[in-house]
Amino acid sequence: MRQAKVPVWLPWPLPTGWLVSGFTGAGDERTGMLASAVALSGPNPLGGPGEMLIVAEEPGVGLGAGLAGLPGPDPGDGFAADAPNASVKVANHEAPLWLVESDGKAVFVGEVAASWLWLVLWPDTAGTLLVEPLPLRDLRDREQDLDVPFGALSPRLPA
Repeated sequence: MRQAKVPVWLPWPLPTGWLVSGFTGAGDERTGMLASAVALSGPNPLGGPGEMLIVAEEPGVGLGAGLAGLPGPDPGDGFAADAPNASVKVANHEAPLWLVESDGKAVFVGEVAASWLWLVLWPDTAGTLLVEPLPLRDLRDREQDLDVPFGALSPRLPA
């Protein structure tokens, strides 16, 4: 994970009651990890369970779009044509996110650290977690000592 060429984002502190439920990536021994995904699960602010995938990837990889159920490798035409819908906070800087149309889930996309950042939340009402900027940390950073709580493996991650 520390050798990934893209950030491995984790919301920190985690939203109340949320747990990390898995990691995955895309790449190979020759190229290295060009995409990372962190899965989380916890209570949906509007009731019931919620799930979230946070994906960082180099443009054109397609892991985020695939997990979001979109046809292409990137957010598609019209992306970022309007005002942003949400934001994340990285190193005390806010980065904008735009809502991308998707059935049954909330999909937000932006660009942070020269990589696509995808947040995919189930059900779509779990997107209310982004009413306030979500603070993110890169797990590749060796300077942090986080006691990360883990839960059951997410079925949303590819095998």
